[in-house]
Amino acid sequence: MGVQMVIELDEKRGTQPVLQAIEYYKARLRAGIERTQRRLAQLEQRYRVDTAYFLQQMTAEDLEGGDLEYVEWAGEAKLLDGLMAELRDLEHARYQLP
Repeated sequence: MGVQMVIELDEKRGTQPVLQAIEYYKARLRAGIERTQRRLAQLEQRYRVDTAYFLQQMTAEDLEGGDLEYVEWAGEAKLLDGLMAELRDLEHARYQLP
């Protein structure tokens, strides 16, 4: 079941800035996803394991950077999941203009 959101504007011309803002935000999410994927790829290359393996099998002691690098890698993975979920939600949003 979907959720419906209603935005009332004084004039029809007000719809364009709202739609542009949504598209701008989606572009920012895509850019964030790309940056996060690049950072994850660097870590994966450095340790020669993918992020899924890292999350399931590795500990901070397995990394040269210790706790800090572990937290960074796990945080980047969680950030990527969140960014992708948010973009997916916006990509599936529908709107109807009168």
